[in-house]
Amino acid sequence: MGLFLLATLVLMIGGKGLQAPLSSLLSWMNLKLGWMYLGIYIINFVFLIGLAFSRYGKIKIGKPDDKPVYSGFKWGAMVFATAIDASIMMLSITDPLTVIQNPPFHIKAYSHAAYISATMMGQFNWGPMAWMMFAPAAVLIGYLMYRKGQPVQKLSDGIGMLDGDKHQSTKKFFAGLINVLVVVGIIGGVGSSIGMEVPITAKAFSSATGIKYGLPLELALFAVLFVLFAVTVFKGLNGGIDRLSMAHIWLAIGFLVLILFFGPTRYIISNEAQSLGMLVQKFVPMATNTRPSATQQDTIFYWGWWLSYMPVMGLFIAKISRGKTIRQMLMGMLLYGFTGCALFYAVMGGYALWLQQNGVINLVHMLNTQGQAAVIATVIGTLPMKQVMTLLYCLSCFIFLATTISGSAYILSSFTSVPLKHREPTRFNRMSWVVVFMIFAFSLVLVGGFQVIQTISVMAGFPLIAVCAVILVSIHRLVKRDHELVFTPSPEVAEVAQRRPVTVERKSAIRGKLILSPKQIAN
Repeated sequence: MGLFLLATLVLMIGGKGLQAPLSSLLSWMNLKLGWMYLGIYIINFVFLIGLAFSRYGKIKIGKPDDKPVYSGFKWGAMVFATAIDASIMMLSITDPLTVIQNPPFHIKAYSHAAYISATMMGQFNWGPMAWMMFAPAAVLIGYLMYRKGQPVQKLSDGIGMLDGDKHQSTKKFFAGLINVLVVVGIIGGVGSSIGMEVPITAKAFSSATGIKYGLPLELALFAVLFVLFAVTVFKGLNGGIDRLSMAHIWLAIGFLVLILFFGPTRYIISNEAQSLGMLVQKFVPMATNTRPSATQQDTIFYWGWWLSYMPVMGLFIAKISRGKTIRQMLMGMLLYGFTGCALFYAVMGGYALWLQQNGVINLVHMLNTQGQAAVIATVIGTLPMKQVMTLLYCLSCFIFLATTISGSAYILSSFTSVPLKHREPTRFNRMSWVVVFMIFAFSLVLVGGFQVIQTISVMAGFPLIAVCAVILVSIHRLVKRDHELVFTPSPEVAEVAQRRPVTVERKSAIRGKLILSPKQIAN
């Protein structure tokens, strides 16, 4: 916590003078380290998809007779609402306008293909590979907590490479290092979210109400957010976060339906169909592209951001996934996560592209001269019932952000508490992290500039590349270690099978049952 208070002090003192050095740092990281972000995402995606469709995918996160705690839709709503903050409602509008100026694959700027690629790039950056980045921690923690009955309060508790009684000092050092990297990643990612979203929400609110846009309005929004976070965090997982998630999802669905109904419905559907086709065609080339470019820089920014949320989302998803199989959890994340993100880029991004392509408003010029907040406020302002739609947009952004930050504060307080023994973290601990989030985010607002947000996100995710690799190794070792207990018949079964004729019926019965020998039970 002290580290981030120091970083906050530096940002506040440096102010806007830090924009240039932070932008230079971002360019250097993209050029020199970008391949590491792409590499870990490829490895993670291939490993987890293979795990899901292997026989290990049938393993239940819990006891054999455990049933899922939440229904499929409610589970998906909680995952999506906690993982995706208000940035999806903002960047789904502005990202496509950036891409049509510098489209990938040597596509001509502002061409028809450029408009198709604009939607496609957003759905790639928020797509299957991104959603699978939450899964390593979720699989590891869920398996250990609910199937093996081991208490897992911090991510380091689930790292199998730290098991054993030998070299306790080394084990303690690496466990502490992992926990520090996790905390740095979470605060960097969450702080970036708040620091980007509060100014944009303030601008939209100003355009709807006529209240002057500026630092006082942003401070007022910070105060409202703090109260909303506090109420949700105090109520905990079942009393606040799940209800906020459902409100969040229904508000989002309603907002998208209104845009689709009042907007250019045919254009949006046609653009989305073509962008999905391009996504399928270009998925592998984009995933393996290491050449520096504007679109590749956006991918590294987003994937650094997703990495920073990996520990907190992993523990959160694990906590709500008891009773599901590994395959159900992984495929559920892909289904609900990608579908939700794709809908935002299809509807909100598609509407912004229609305004630009048909000459209604020159949004590209506005983006390059006035910034994201002006573009978003203008796009929402073109909808029927301007004031109502803008206020609904601001409310949706608040609930999106509150869900993510409340969940993050809840999980982060678990990481930094003494052993809880199935109790919730103290309210004081939870509120302390909410305060840290708010102060750090406010310092980013003072510095300003989207590239500053990008730099902090990429930096926050970088240490977690190594953490993700360690988790994947731990999952592999855990599955390998449990291989004989889960899938291999005991010596008694094998001996009986040798003495008696093996019929088709008996072979099926032997394969379908697990009989542990005394030696296996002891282990």
